[in-house]
Parts: sequence; structure tokens; C-alpha cells
Amino acid sequence: MSLSFPTLSIPSWDSSTSRHISQCSSSLHVSAGSFQGVTKNSGGGAGLCRGFCGLKVWVIERFNLWQKKREFGPLKEFMTVKNQNLPDDSVEETKRLSKSEESLLHEHQVDPFTNVVPSQSHSLNHETEGGRGPSLCIAVIGATGELARAKIFPALFALYYSGFLPEDVVIFGYSRKDLTDEDLRSLIASTLTCRIDHQQNCGDKMEAFLRKTYYLNGGYDNCVGMSKLNARMEQIEGGSKANRIFYLSVPQEALLDVASRLADNAQTHKGWNRIIIEKPFGFDALSSQQFTKSLLSKFEEKQLYRIDHLLGRNLIENLTVLRFSNLVFEPLWSRTYIRNIQIILSEDLHSQTRRYFDGYGIIRDIVHSHILQTIALLAMEPPISLDGEDIRNEKASFQVKVLRSIRRLDPSDVILGQCKATSGDKVGVNLNNLTPTFFAAALYIDNARWDGVPFLIKTGLGLIKHRVEIRINFHNVPGNLYRKHLGHNIDLATNELILSDAPDEAILVKINNKIPGLGLQLDASELNLLYKDKYNAEVPDSYEHLLLDVIDGDNHLFMRSDELAAAWNILTPILQEIDKNHTTPELYEVGGRGPIGPYYLYAKHGVRWIDD
Repeated sequence: MSLSFPTLSIPSWDSSTSRHISQCSSSLHVSAGSFQGVTKNSGGGAGLCRGFCGLKVWVIERFNLWQKKREFGPLKEFMTVKNQNLPDDSVEETKRLSKSEESLLHEHQVDPFTNVVPSQSHSLNHETEGGRGPSLCIAVIGATGELARAKIFPALFALYYSGFLPEDVVIFGYSRKDLTDEDLRSLIASTLTCRIDHQQNCGDKMEAFLRKTYYLNGGYDNCVGMSKLNARMEQIEGGSKANRIFYLSVPQEALLDVASRLADNAQTHKGWNRIIIEKPFGFDALSSQQFTKSLLSKFEEKQLYRIDHLLGRNLIENLTVLRFSNLVFEPLWSRTYIRNIQIILSEDLHSQTRRYFDGYGIIRDIVHSHILQTIALLAMEPPISLDGEDIRNEKASFQVKVLRSIRRLDPSDVILGQCKATSGDKVGVNLNNLTPTFFAAALYIDNARWDGVPFLIKTGLGLIKHRVEIRINFHNVPGNLYRKHLGHNIDLATNELILSDAPDEAILVKINNKIPGLGLQLDASELNLLYKDKYNAEVPDSYEHLLLDVIDGDNHLFMRSDELAAAWNILTPILQEIDKNHTTPELYEVGGRGPIGPYYLYAKHGVRWIDD
């Protein structure tokens, strides 16, 4: 192949070009007559060499203008002239050539890390000058940890594969280990999978994603490490608008120092910065207040995304859809028609994680964020709009105003349990401490909408099966004409709305129905919407959902500082009571149904226990 111009024709550039240039000072492998227009007034072999190099830059420029929509892979060869193959007197000439080429690549916005041209993102609505998609850098701090390998990187790849990340995205893994880029890529490659319903070009996409992933050893000085991270990000961003996301997947004891050093040394001034923080968010009300104060001294509230992966489940996102888009439900959403609400989250051995082993326990980890956030979404007043900030503000307003008037939790309305693990069980709970792995409670919201309606919570680890559901139980029909046909247990015939996320995602409505045939026999039946039968699509992982919300700036599923404080005000008195009285949790067998206490708690509040 050759490139033709009005006065000359030269071969396309390949690796031999550098060898020709390196011998300019001694013997040139081309004739001066071929470049009369270029070498005029150049003077001798050295001048011919400079003319030749200038011609090369001009050819590259013309070539790029013609091929600017194609991948710029071939140009990478021009930027990797190997100085060890050059004579000493030609090194400086080569350096000047490399700078010229690099300038040309920058003009066309070629990413020096990924060697590709950025393309328009479908998930980001912002545009920079020139119409291209904004640059996005994502840094995973604590990249070699279990959470990053098992959840964060797979979620980022799933978003990239589905087209929800800009094509010019670059992902940095940051930790203290001495690794290379290839080491990190090998570490996470085995965790990346394509969706069952999207398998096209899976291998190519995975390879492209890994090429966009880089590693940085931050060392043990976070100030120096964050400065190095910032320098590398600025190198790829150039002078264009740049947005950054920092996922702090680090232990709680290291979080404040990492966040502070990040704020001082790694934030961009050419776009937005968003910080993702993993739970638990403090140990009690006081520690959470100090933690929040430290963060807000460095960041604005709108920059902080306190992530709880359980809030990224489709069940939670669907709560507001069911409430506010269905006339059949919204008028019934109050104490007038609802008898009680149950929130159940039980985990078996296969779904448990290490969060219970560090002394925080299930109250600080699950109840504080996930359970109370779920109650907030269930019980909040209708938001002004679907804008994330409106929903977030309404939910925060609900918690701040309503949780202050909530009845103080009576210790008799709280049941604690702990797994009775044996040597053969894979449950890392130390039986010598009082860390609870099971929590049940009855909570009341004393406002006009929910006065007298018990919200019953039940959550635990190591139970008989994995189960996540919300059960909304309605009052009995006053003066029911068919009462005598319902049998002695009127509760079995009560209407109920069940929102299930596990083991199967489904929406069920329990109604009374006549059994076909002669005579009059009634049956409590279920209208069942089973997602796997209705929708031929794989449900995204909750981390995918929440990471996409962060990218899009939708923060309604992330706790605000005042929500955080309101939630701790509910639980801190109980935590203090437990510590003061050295309350011993009720032991239960791993793989069983949990403690016996919740049976009596439910009966005390007039609610039938739903057995697992």
C-alpha cells in the first residue's frame, strides 16, 4: 500500500521507518531526488534528514485527517521509537519528532492510555466543546479487595458492555500492593462475565475493557498516592472537561484519611467529582456525626454517595412505581386500609458475607441503612417530581420530621439472635462476643397517615433460606357477607400485597376467590406476576444499578447526612441499652428458622407470623 500526493509517492509507514531515520547522519536509504520539493535549501545530509522527518509529520497529519473516524492503532507505532536502536547523534531529533506526533494526536483527542478516539456516551447527557462525550475517570480505591474484585469491577464491565459507560472511560485500580497493569487485569479478568441475554462480541468487549483498566500503587502515604493518581488522571484528560468518580472500597478505620487526602490532592477542577462510600456509616450517633462533619469539611453534600447495595435491588426501585403510578394502590396507602407492614430479609449460608465479623453486627449494617430506607420509601409522602433530588429531599424530610416523633423502641419490642455456629459451618461469628446476627422489632410511625400501623422488621443470617420481601397486610372487610364461608381463621382470607425479591422476583396479590363448581366454596388465591416468566431479561446486579445512578447524578437511593442522623437517633438508644445490660442474643441453629422470640413479638402486636 502507498500514499499518493501530487509530487511524490512514498511507502506507508512501518517499523522500518525508524531504522531509516536513525541512519540519516551516515547513509540515507532514499535518494535526495525523490524529495526535491521538500529538501530545497536544506543543505547536506543533516538537512535532508530534517526534511524527511518534517515530511513524515506532514504525511501523518494528512493520513489522520482522512482516517479520523477510524481507530488510531497504527499511529501508536510512531510514538514508540526505541532510543536504544538509535545512534547518539539522532536521539534528540527523534525526541522532537515524538513531541510533534504527540501534539498531533492530542489535536484529534486520542487517548494516550487507550489509544482510541472518544465517542458519544449514551448514558451521559453532558457534552463538551466539539460534541464528543465527556471524559470520565473512575478510580477504585482498594482495588485488590474482595468487594472490588467480586462486585465493583464486574458491575463496571457490565455497564461498559451494555453501552452505559462512555467509550473514552478509563478505570484506575488503586491499592498498596506492588502490582502492574497486567497483574490487575489478570486479577479481575476471571470475575467478568457477559449477560446471558447479551453474548455478542463478549470476548472483544472484555479485552477492550481490560485495556482501559490501569493500576496505581498508592503506597502507605495517601497524600503522595493521591497526588500520583491525580497526575495520571490529568495526563489522560489533557485540557478537556473531565469528570471523576472515586469508589472508596476501604476499611472504615482508613476511610477518613483516604477521603481527606483525595479531597486535597485528587479532585478535578474541570468537571464534577463524586465520592462513593461503603457502609457502615459510623458506629453510633456520635461517631456518625463526627464522621459526617469530617466529610462535609472536605466535600459538598451533593458529591457524597453513601452506597448500600441492597437499595439497588429492583424491588426497592419498584416501590415508588407501584405507589405513584397505580390508582388501585395509592388511595389505599394509609392506616385506613393497611393493617400492618412486614419487611423480611433473611440470608442463608450462601449469601452471607464478612460484614458480621468485625463487631458492627446486623443492626449497624442492615437495619440502619437498608431496613430504615425501605420504610422511608414505603411511608413517605408523594414527591414533587421524579427528579432524584426531589425524591431524596422528600425522603429526607420524611425521616427528619417523622422519625423524631416515632415511638422510642421498647427493649421488649426488640429480639436479638446469634448463629450457633459449629466448626463445620462457614459462619465467622465469634460466639464469645455479643454481636447479633438476627434482629426483629416492631416500629410505629405516629403521624396522621400511619398512626397505629406496626412496621415489623425481621432480618438475619444463616437462616433456612434466602428471602427478601415486603408484605403489606390489609384490614378485614367490615361486615363481610362471606364470613361464614371463610372458616374460623379470618386472617387467612385477608387481602395482602407481597413484593418479593428473593428467592424469585415477583409481585403477588392475595384475594378471596370462588372455587369453580357447584356450591359456594371460597379460596384465598394469589394473582402472581413472576418476573422470570413475564420478562425475558436478566436482572442487573444491584451494583450496576447504583453505579449507573452515580454516573447520572441520581442520588435518591443514597442516604443524605440528615437522614443518617435521623436513623441513628432511632437505633442508638437500643444499642446503648444492649451494651449497658450486656444483652445476650438468643442462639439459633445455622440453617434453621431463627430465634423463637419473634413468634411472641408478632403475636403481641396482633400480627400472624409468616413462617419461612
